[in-house]
Amino acid sequence: MVAFMDEEALAKTRETGLAHFHSRSRGRLWLKGETSGHFLRIEEIRVDCDQDALVMLVRPEGPACHTGARSCFYRKLEGDVLTRLED
Repeated sequence: MVAFMDEEALAKTRETGLAHFHSRSRGRLWLKGETSGHFLRIEEIRVDCDQDALVMLVRPEGPACHTGARSCFYRKLEGDVLTRLED
């Protein structure tokens, strides 16, 4: 998945070991899984060369995507058609 983290979200993620994000639609800190129970347990946080992007290696507790898919990237674009990938 792709999500926005601010300083508060990163601090809470590091403190708890669970992925937190800043939800722009909610206008607040958001713990991934707080309603679904599908938490993302952090195994490693990697930082890019400009220090403005993170990749988190996680152990998901259930589907990562709100659609129920294992990943938010469950489709590929082939020409003008989206094709669902197998899990």
